[in-house]
Amino acid sequence: MMKIGKLLTGFALAVLATSSLAASDLSGLPAPDFALKSSTGENLRLSEYRGDVVLINFWATWCGPCRQEMPLLDQLYTRYKRVGFSLLGVNIDDDSARAMEMIKELGVSFPVLFDARKEVSRLYNVDAMPVTVLVDREGTVRYVHKGYKPGYEEMYLDQIRSLLRE
Repeated sequence: MMKIGKLLTGFALAVLATSSLAASDLSGLPAPDFALKSSTGENLRLSEYRGDVVLINFWATWCGPCRQEMPLLDQLYTRYKRVGFSLLGVNIDDDSARAMEMIKELGVSFPVLFDARKEVSRLYNVDAMPVTVLVDREGTVRYVHKGYKPGYEEMYLDQIRSLLRE
């Protein structure tokens, strides 16, 4: 009888684990709306970007891959912002001053928002660093990428171009 109980407990835990993984993938769902204060002091709201393809990049100053990825994301932003592409960097550090230093050091030009209370990160089920979310012109999450490795920017580029053509 004990073996059956352990088997059932294991099965229940496996079901819970897979259901929480599915919940972290927002692909195909409306992008949760949010408003956060930006590095320029103004509040920016995701829904104001409806009609654009939007890349939301969750990052932190302590994240090495984030530091590596940000200049490459800035190149994508600079290249495509005139044709309906927007990029919102969402910093999750408790201290926005460190984030501001990193933004200046890396020369990032895209808007950076501060999520010190992690409310938006929870909305997007952010459980890794960085997390990159691509939202189509209608406001639907189309792609979610966790982590960063050199070359991911080529995949982002293909996906951005595809969404801009839709």
